[in-house]
Amino acid sequence: YKLGVNKNIVILSTPEGSDKPLKYPLMFSISDVLIINKIDLLGSLDFDIEEVKSTILKLNPEIKNFSLSCKTGEGIDNWTIWLKSQIKV
Repeated sequence: YKLGVNKNIVILSTPEGSDKPLKYPLMFSISDVLIINKIDLLGSLDFDIEEVKSTILKLNPEIKNFSLSCKTGEGIDNWTIWLKSQIKV
């Protein structure tokens, strides 16, 4: 049933590991938006971002996804543009 939300957003932090979509498929299946955060750490982690996105898209082909780093600012512009587009005045 509806909980009074407009969008369900799931945030996946790269240090948490790439197994989360397989461990919690329902969470990714019902979300409208995926944010993969801390992409600035990808070079030092065992995290295959393309594999993770592929797995999530199999669970939910309609999910909108953003990859970003709050530390470097990468991807923040795209995220905020989309977020602002969802605001209904």
